[in-house]
Amino acid sequence: MALITFSNPEYRDKTVYAVAGSHTETLLKIARENKIPINYECEDGECGTCLIKVTSIDDKKRQRMGGPLTEKEKEVLRTTGKITQEEMEKMIVDDLPCPWRLACQMIVRDEDILVEY
Repeated sequence: MALITFSNPEYRDKTVYAVAGSHTETLLKIARENKIPINYECEDGECGTCLIKVTSIDDKKRQRMGGPLTEKEKEVLRTTGKITQEEMEKMIVDDLPCPWRLACQMIVRDEDILVEY
């Protein structure tokens, strides 16, 4: 089980339990099931509307922050200026997580995270 805390300055923080590792539970699906008002449009990783910032708050300090970036996420994050090609390459080489994700693409793992939307 993972604890996900959703945070937004316009709403009260909400923490929910999520079953990790199902490979079908995107962060957006979990948010919608828990009535968290994350903006979205296409739900397919192409529009970038569901852009979120993810931080590990796991006591184990693993810093995994979800499954790997999808190709769609990489493209959207580059085109929106959230990450450069050089930063992307460094993350791959050094096996570092990306703090910016698309809620419709991120698969939750067994870790506690803070999601800012």
